Amino acid sequence: MADESSRISDVMSLHPVIASIKDEDGLRAVLRAPCPVVFVLFGSVMTIQGIVATLKNAEKTVFVDVDLLDGFSSKPIAVDFLKAHTQTDGVLSSKTIMVKAAKAAGLMAVHRLFLVDSLSYNNVSKQVKISEPDAIMILPGCMPRVLSWVRADTNLPLIAGGLVCDKEDVMAALNAGANAIASSNRGVWLM
Repeated sequence: MADESSRISDVMSLHPVIASIKDEDGLRAVLRAPCPVVFVLFGSVMTIQGIVATLKNAEKTVFVDVDLLDGFSSKPIAVDFLKAHTQTDGVLSSKTIMVKAAKAAGLMAVHRLFLVDSLSYNNVSKQVKISEPDAIMILPGCMPRVLSWVRADTNLPLIAGGLVCDKEDVMAALNAGANAIASSNRGVWLM
């Protein structure tokens, strides 16, 4: 695990922006982008070989989100297919079994973790201990920024919830456009 984790760190230190692509337009655009690492968030059993080949021909390091591929099941055989039939460097998944399958297949593995509340946050270390990924991806990655994007898209009341732990978090969320804060942290309740 240390060698692959080091490899991921090395690539990210050269260029910290990872391009995520969700369709053919994104695929075409990323070929001209300076990002050396690409997260593929689309494809099917029929198209993934060509998508990966296109990116590898552009000298990209390619991770495929195996959870989002059409025509595959959420079983390790999907990872085995990627290993045997593509030049995929790694796999992204929110499923522990798929992360473990990627590691067993000799691919780099990124465990995607969605943090929506304190319960999901408190399970991060347990999930990572079981999956033993090379890297983790936390979603959402930056709550105040995400709140400001949502605020720009809607006039509905916006409530910031999950991972609001102290006054700084509260102020950042409010300054980003939240109307209210929802938290299980009792210290926040008393503010």
